[in-house]
Amino acid sequence: MLDVRPVGYVIGLLVAALGVTMFAPLLADFNAGNGHWPVFLESAVITILVGGLVALACQNGVSQGLSIRQTFLLTTLVWLALPLFGSLPFLLGDAELNFTDAFFEAMSGLTTTGATVIVGIENLPEGLKLWRSIMQWLGGIGIIVVAMVFLPELRVGGMQIFQSEAFDTMGKILPRAAEISSRISVIYVAITLLCALSYSIAGLNAFDSITHAMTTVATGGFANYDSSFGAFGAGPHYVGSIFMILAALPFVRYVQLISGGGAKPLWADSQIRTFFFVIFSLVFVMTLWLWQTFHGFSELGFREALFNVVSILTGTGYASADYMQWGPFAVTMFFFIGLIGGCAGSTACSVKIFRYQLLFASIKAQIRRIHSPHGVFTPRYQGRPVGDDILNSVMAFFVAFMVAIGVVGVLLALTGLDFITSISGAAAALANVGPGLGNEIGPAGNYAGLNDAAKWILAMAMLVGRLEIMAVFTIISWHFWRA
Repeated sequence: MLDVRPVGYVIGLLVAALGVTMFAPLLADFNAGNGHWPVFLESAVITILVGGLVALACQNGVSQGLSIRQTFLLTTLVWLALPLFGSLPFLLGDAELNFTDAFFEAMSGLTTTGATVIVGIENLPEGLKLWRSIMQWLGGIGIIVVAMVFLPELRVGGMQIFQSEAFDTMGKILPRAAEISSRISVIYVAITLLCALSYSIAGLNAFDSITHAMTTVATGGFANYDSSFGAFGAGPHYVGSIFMILAALPFVRYVQLISGGGAKPLWADSQIRTFFFVIFSLVFVMTLWLWQTFHGFSELGFREALFNVVSILTGTGYASADYMQWGPFAVTMFFFIGLIGGCAGSTACSVKIFRYQLLFASIKAQIRRIHSPHGVFTPRYQGRPVGDDILNSVMAFFVAFMVAIGVVGVLLALTGLDFITSISGAAAALANVGPGLGNEIGPAGNYAGLNDAAKWILAMAMLVGRLEIMAVFTIISWHFWRA
């Protein structure tokens, strides 16, 4: 029988730690003098108390390490438990959300999806604005650790390729996973501070600089205004674009950089080179479209193309303009851009660049086998042959991802949503992008008007997408519990 005590112990500690972070928005509200701070005090006490009691109750079952089944269970349940307690400030505070909306907002925050059900965000107390940013910031660092430590070990979606590729290649052997995680945390904080400073120089006030730096580096997309980055000028748009790109690069390469490996690992990584090529190509095409259709030859056309393409590609979900008004070509482009994603081991979400590289390498090898049946053609990644287990894992991920979009889309349609809202909402939730398409959930709208059933479906889809789909599918299978 599966011993859940080690899982409960870790989740209890993480829940208690989440409660401790609630003191930051408490201080923000207390300093602002808006009288909202008792909400965070109450939420923190409940969260710390429950988390601490669960950890104490499960402490006698702690072992040296977790089994594969326990690890699968942990990686899934932690993304259910944290949003549950993260929703308390929205339930008890001035946002006056019901449980469905509060849980949706918290799940969107911690999975760095960026979909919101709050209207009038600029009118929220400072503490709630900061809490939305903190949740996304914690979710960003959390998914990096999961992607670097857990998913490769669980052999999810081809991530096992990074068991060796990411840790000891390109000239400099790196320390083990625990030390890498601590170094990544330091780098994550440093990039966030640099982003906040850059926003401040670009003209944002101190509070907006800090909160938007958190959601930018987490590629989360929560903003302090209903109009998202449409509330800002050119400077913040360029700053946001740069740091969204930096956050979508593999953080392990930053570790190698500061560990004395030089810049070679960054430039030699084929995933990074492909990522920049995709950005350049998409921005170039979208800029030409805007110049020809709307703005003429202008800086505004380039800036809007750059910011919104990078935002959707990395899964951040900020918007500086309503690209639903850019015509059917642009709308179609943005739908598929959201299904690409950034690099593995970053805060970016969606499918990820390396999976497309492996997919095309496999297709190329298969075409060559058809052309030359007696030849031996092996797909390669970073110059190394890729085993069948990794290719099968990647193919399974693609199939599961597409099937999941179809299933979630049908479920949303059953709640009464139209086709565009259903299919784009399913894709946006599973890819953790945030905004969908259409007038309701598009870049100029939000998810507030959806019915409760649709919100629960989308919240669960965010969880499935954030954990690379296969991890969640595994624990809901009958064989997992029979093992």
